[in-house]
Amino acid sequence: MKLLSVALFVLAGAGLAFAQGPAPTIANLSYGPHERNVLDFWKADGDGPRPLVVYIHGGGWTRGDKAQSADVYLPYLERGISYAAITYRLTPDNPLPAPVHDAVRAIQFIKSKAKEWNIDPTRIALTGGSAGACTSMYILLHDDLADPNSPDPVLRLSTRVAAAAVNVGQTSIDPKVIEPWLGPNVLTHRMINMAMGEQTIEGALANYEQYRPLYEEFSPINHLSADDPPLLMTYGNDMTLPSKDAGHGIHHPVYGVKMKAKADAVGQESHLLVEGVAKSDKYGSAQDFLFDVLLKR
Repeated sequence: MKLLSVALFVLAGAGLAFAQGPAPTIANLSYGPHERNVLDFWKADGDGPRPLVVYIHGGGWTRGDKAQSADVYLPYLERGISYAAITYRLTPDNPLPAPVHDAVRAIQFIKSKAKEWNIDPTRIALTGGSAGACTSMYILLHDDLADPNSPDPVLRLSTRVAAAAVNVGQTSIDPKVIEPWLGPNVLTHRMINMAMGEQTIEGALANYEQYRPLYEEFSPINHLSADDPPLLMTYGNDMTLPSKDAGHGIHHPVYGVKMKAKADAVGQESHLLVEGVAKSDKYGSAQDFLFDVLLKR
């Protein structure tokens, strides 16, 4: 089931839906100034303001959209948890920080609608696969990105969320960090160079000192601290090193192993699910984790 969940998240991020469910309560709503700044929102029934799961799609920040399968969102709606899915700008035409900062703004925008949409802004959790997982972890672990002096009231709202449950996410995107972890094949994945607007990894490495601040900033592991909200990570269980190819490298379970080791060292609550390799004493799946975090009072 864990591997099926990974596939659902990754394929949904690529725009492939498995099943149809109820139409969004609000569809294709603009949350920012760019044409890909749009979201869908499903409003759950229940007494009082509802918790919310926000899905951030994968695709290496180079492709994908918010298209969803009912298999993914219906279990949350059935438990009284509202659901949203966002689309954001893509690299290489819109290099970092654009894709991630779009997602940050989407969270702030959703909080601005909390009363109207009957959302509890203190019970918002993030989820997603691959690059969507990387973005989710960045938002979860980063200090509050609210700008109290912004003329835009949306940008003055807190970016902090309650939890994240992610699949096959990159805990670092820094080529100088991940190549020693995973071997040279990880650098053949376009996510690493296109994040900087470079068409080739050779170009990204040649200009590494220029891009170093961005690589460091958008590597979630650099922001983890003891006071961060809980995180659950799921990966496939092929631990082969060095990584076999670009796809294996960019989704390798070593990302989760490194994050879990740091979390344990600083005392932050993180759970790692790798079948036959790592398990949580509390949770068997991302859904178990999110139900627990979002529904307990």
